[in-house]
Amino acid sequence: MAHRELTAADYMAMFRRRWVLIVSLAVIGGPLAYAVAVLLPAKYQSQTLVLVESASISDAYVKPLDTAGLGQQLASMQQEILSRSRLEPIIRKYNLYSHDMNHVSIDELVARLQKNIEVSPILPMLETHSQTLPGFNVTVTLDNPHTAQNVCAEITSMFIEESSTLIIGKGKDTIVFFAGQLKEAQAALDEQDAKLADFKAHHLGEMPEETQNSINLLNTLSSQLDASTQALSHVQQEKTYNEGMLASQLATLQAAQMGTGASPDTLDKQLAALQQTLLSLESRYTDDYPDVIKTKADIAALQKKIAEQGGSTAATTAKTTHPSVEPLQIQQLRAQGHALDQELADKEKQQQRIQQQINAQQARIEASPAAEEQFKEASRGYQVALDNFNDTKKKYDEAVRSVALHEQQQGEQFRVLDPANLPAKPSFPNRSLFALGGLGGGLGLGLALAFLLEMKDTSFKTERDVEICVAAACVGDGAGD
Repeated sequence: MAHRELTAADYMAMFRRRWVLIVSLAVIGGPLAYAVAVLLPAKYQSQTLVLVESASISDAYVKPLDTAGLGQQLASMQQEILSRSRLEPIIRKYNLYSHDMNHVSIDELVARLQKNIEVSPILPMLETHSQTLPGFNVTVTLDNPHTAQNVCAEITSMFIEESSTLIIGKGKDTIVFFAGQLKEAQAALDEQDAKLADFKAHHLGEMPEETQNSINLLNTLSSQLDASTQALSHVQQEKTYNEGMLASQLATLQAAQMGTGASPDTLDKQLAALQQTLLSLESRYTDDYPDVIKTKADIAALQKKIAEQGGSTAATTAKTTHPSVEPLQIQQLRAQGHALDQELADKEKQQQRIQQQINAQQARIEASPAAEEQFKEASRGYQVALDNFNDTKKKYDEAVRSVALHEQQQGEQFRVLDPANLPAKPSFPNRSLFALGGLGGGLGLGLALAFLLEMKDTSFKTERDVEICVAAACVGDGAGD
């Protein structure tokens, strides 16, 4: 059998010869496997479905605190929840593995419970083309159905609480971070603001937006300077007129004090004073003005008088005493002269002040281009500080709103869709599968043993076996010759 090719007929013949062995092992294998399944300790599996519930307010209004994917978040939470500090209280609370508690370390029991807890993410449907996981399953396998349900519910509750705590904790850490950044940004902005204010104070009127104002002010000051110059000229003319009138009055008074006969020298002085007064009046008034007409008449009368005397008159020897008090008209002219002197001084000071202001405005206008460049550089530093402050303030406000949203349970959160179920039958061992597997295993073992026995059997079963053997022997003899 071992030295020839086997056909289907050979296999059928082998089965007919060994069917008792094959069927016996198959029949024994099923019940035996079922018995083993009965003897094995039962395991019950409780499962929870948790979905990710979107925030009640759109991300466009309130940015989420945790932008990491659910897979990364689950991995982080799984490490925390399945740690010894979390699982050891559960083992003691539900008295898990009580039969091994005395001779097995707590670390081994925690490792055993970790293997019995499975957290599996739910993949999104292909049609959605979504990159985010919609949720996850929590599965707990233990030897008691009620204990499996309770532990599954508690593990699920831990995931939900840990998610909320993790998100809010990160949010508060974010708030603290941005609060420090905001304080630094505010200090930098205040520093730049102070520098900008100091620059403006030292370059008042030189700013680009103030150049036109300076030009307008310069035009106004130029008009004021022209008006002040005209006013000053007017006061100077009034002063000249006052001095002429005062000289005329003094000459008349002197002539009166010396008697009716006046010396040519006195008359000439009076004539010169009247002529000076006439010049002052003509520069201010027209020829029809009464004072101009009167002064011309006085000059004509005085010239006539000088002509009648022939240019020389005997000096009078009569002496008169000067009055102790000048006439009221002369006193008024003197007072008016003092007032005009004071007004003239004031006008000159005003003119100087206006001229200084004009010079200052001209200097500011000339310095404006250089100040504009310096202002642009200072403004850039201020704008950078302002943008940094506004950006940091925006992020700080977003973090505060996000924390408030999650604390009010209106942000993205986990929601239990299917609570932990109470398993009605064990998930392991499946006795039907064990029996079916025992049947298949017995059948396979029977076939293998039957084939092995056939291979070791050297007896002839059919005529074909004899023919093959004779043919093999003849071939061997021919090779020997």
